[in-house]
Amino acid sequence: MRQVFPFEPFYRLVQSIGEDFKSELRWEPRAVLLICCALEEYLVDLLQDAVLNALHAHRRDVQPKDLQLARRVRGERM
Repeated sequence: MRQVFPFEPFYRLVQSIGEDFKSELRWEPRAVLLICCALEEYLVDLLQDAVLNALHAHRRDVQPKDLQLARRVRGERM
């Protein structure tokens, strides 16, 4: 399986975010890999929806408003 995000920087990011909730958390590499895969899947789905929004508006380029609409339709943001 090919990763889109480099493992080490992503691992440090997960550690940094985890420290906001509890200090000295330990992360297993498999758990970080699972988070990375879930994030990648979420972003691909979100971008696919944004592309559909852009195509519906007869545009070729995805604009921020397409991403905002995709999140709004999903119920993620009001």
